[in-house]
Amino acid sequence: MGIRTRRGVSTQRFNRVALALVAIALAGSGAVRAQTQVTAPQPTVPEVFTLEGEFVRTAYNNEGYATLGYRMAQEKVGDEWMLLQFGVTLRKPAPDYRLKREHLWVTTPDGKKIPLATQQEYMEAAGSLAGLNRRARMVADSISYFPTEATQACALRFFADTAGPGPAFDETDISWQRACVGRLYFKVPGGIQIGQHWLHVQFAGSSIQVPFRIMTDDEEKMLRKRWEELKEQLDATFRQ
Repeated sequence: MGIRTRRGVSTQRFNRVALALVAIALAGSGAVRAQTQVTAPQPTVPEVFTLEGEFVRTAYNNEGYATLGYRMAQEKVGDEWMLLQFGVTLRKPAPDYRLKREHLWVTTPDGKKIPLATQQEYMEAAGSLAGLNRRARMVADSISYFPTEATQACALRFFADTAGPGPAFDETDISWQRACVGRLYFKVPGGIQIGQHWLHVQFAGSSIQVPFRIMTDDEEKMLRKRWEELKEQLDATFRQ
């Protein structure tokens, strides 16, 4: 049986909707005028993914659920450090799970696997990351999209500043009752690229891949102009 969205839309059908949204988002841009083929992102694992905001994506399966905000990655094309806002929980009745640093990584448009940075790498780059962190505090998107059972807030502390409230930890215990959020940092050789990226989250018995696309300036402008229309079309499709 295929996994279904919260409104009962199958993965296959959602991908068709996603394809239409991507095409609309690029309508009038150079990509469409040049008749570049547009395809929806295709995960390699069974899952559902949804759009929750201009730069907010969620993905889930029967075991786990993840949400991410990638506005800062979009703003920092070419920079070495990628910052993602991240939230994670389990799906009821999955047993508790210990999420570790090595359970999170990003794949880039050219196929590179980028592991989550270590606390030591983060501290060594703390000076150059200060501006990025200040900007993130100013423009952070809400990633508070979780199943209704996840009512207990928890913090993911894979990274910590010397002046912060506490130390960093390499693992966090998660459950279907806990909505855990935090920042993820990835050191990207050669800098952040334009194109399709995936955040991979490994659970005990499965994994999910959260798609996020770093856009060109023209694509981003078009998305900003058409976002409300795109969201309305997506919601209307879910209501059918």
